[in-house]
Amino acid sequence: MTNSSLTKTIQESQSMMNDQKIDGWLLYDYRGMNPILWDTIGHIPHVTRPCWFWIPREGSPEIICSYVDQNRFEKLDFKTNFWVSRNEMIGILKKILQTSKKIAMEYSPLVSLPRISKVDAGTIELIKSLGVDVISSADLVQFSTQRWDEKDLNSHLKAADILTSTVKSAFDFIGSNINSNPYEFEIAEYIRDMFKSNNLYSPDGPVVAANYHSADPHFEPTKESSNKIFEGDWILIDLWGCLEESQGMYADITWTAYVGDKIPEKNQSVFSAVIGGRDQAVEMMKKSHSDGEILQGWQLDKIARDYISSCGYGEYFSHRLGHSLGREVHSNAVNLDGWETHDTRSFIPQIAVTVEPGVYLPKEFGVRSEIDIFYYPEGPEVTTEIQTKPYIIR
Repeated sequence: MTNSSLTKTIQESQSMMNDQKIDGWLLYDYRGMNPILWDTIGHIPHVTRPCWFWIPREGSPEIICSYVDQNRFEKLDFKTNFWVSRNEMIGILKKILQTSKKIAMEYSPLVSLPRISKVDAGTIELIKSLGVDVISSADLVQFSTQRWDEKDLNSHLKAADILTSTVKSAFDFIGSNINSNPYEFEIAEYIRDMFKSNNLYSPDGPVVAANYHSADPHFEPTKESSNKIFEGDWILIDLWGCLEESQGMYADITWTAYVGDKIPEKNQSVFSAVIGGRDQAVEMMKKSHSDGEILQGWQLDKIARDYISSCGYGEYFSHRLGHSLGREVHSNAVNLDGWETHDTRSFIPQIAVTVEPGVYLPKEFGVRSEIDIFYYPEGPEVTTEIQTKPYIIR
């Protein structure tokens, strides 16, 4: 029997394909190269040969798999086509695609969206040789698999609350122990203990970075790389997690703090530029909804980047503005990115993203302010606490 999530994905993808005049969606995997297939149909272990899942614009999906792997797909209530030889596999594909002219696959022209570019060039060539045009499934993946329901949103909101209380507790823990000059690694361990006590899952992290370490966007302290924290230090903490592995939706935040009473002028200047860029992007998200306009990921990146550049720090904003949130901390919907990639996917209702501009001054310090946003039917809203000034650690 098919589960309700897969049934919903099929229905929504077929609806979009009807609107876009796409004849079908062909998902392909060999030895884990395309996790989007398994995200769609559910995890099936130990599939040893190439396999395919065909969702036509109208009608019932079909599976194409090796005779060797036949029992792996028994739980899915779809017609299954078994092949023994490569020629037989190609023959089945040709028959299934014989009336199709345009189909979607996990392909991205010129690798503009690496997150979607999961099918190798040779396989794309094979499918094209059968007389069909192959387009990117990027918008299909987003629309049919990445939009949240109320249960998803609630799991995210609970995770966000835990992250916010944890980051503040970690800063306060630094203050309570500043006389013993705790290491960055100790604070990371404190955060991991907080996650355990709150039943929050995180596959890695957190980032706990003092002074010049905070100029490394993904610095993760180890016992060997960790520095002591002193009064007068600048601290950046980035942490992420979800309530249930592979089930709950992630939340992801970054806060910065200063150990002392008077924030240095340069740190405050960079902080103001960063949160200004963040807030410009959020304001534009809300305005575009009010105006009935749909913005693409690269456009939102540009708004924040232009603002930070106007403050004189553009060359130090060295990553995209934000990323998709879902059952992975970096998920498969639109990224707010016109820098590392050129994301032309639209920011649409029921999608969640981070907004996290950063400025990183080499060998000095870095500032990142990360919030999460969910696009409600009434418009985009921030779902995490918004940091408006550096956290003062006393």
